[in-house]
Amino acid sequence: MQILLNTDSHIDGRHPIADHLDTVVKEALGHFGERITRVEAHITDANSHAKASPDEIHCTLEARLSGLEPVVVKDHAGNAHQAIQGAVGKLKRAVTTALEKHDQHRLPVLPRPTKHRPCRAEVSSAVRPPAGAAGCRGQRPVSFR
Repeated sequence: MQILLNTDSHIDGRHPIADHLDTVVKEALGHFGERITRVEAHITDANSHAKASPDEIHCTLEARLSGLEPVVVKDHAGNAHQAIQGAVGKLKRAVTTALEKHDQHRLPVLPRPTKHRPCRAEVSSAVRPPAGAAGCRGQRPVSFR
């Protein structure tokens, strides 16, 4: 899994944040193995220089799944580490859901069991043949209208 970090000019995207992102993503999504090919992180400072609100750091994570559409989540927090933590938690849930939905569509649909329709001999005698007996082979079933 390839992990890419993109930051704006107001976020220091050097080693501490990159290492934190790498560690957190691999811990949370490592068990998906080759099903996730790439994770891209975009970290931005919403307020730039003006520090008016506590939730100004935005983290957008995009996971590229092999054979599926990308999964994108967003989170915001007071600092980059918290925003990454929150977004990775959301991404783990979103990827799990996407893969479960995809796997459910790949399961074969089993045919519905058919109901036993008695043949004329069974209807006239009102007794069912024992299990495994030849029963009504070759006879047409009775239609009840």
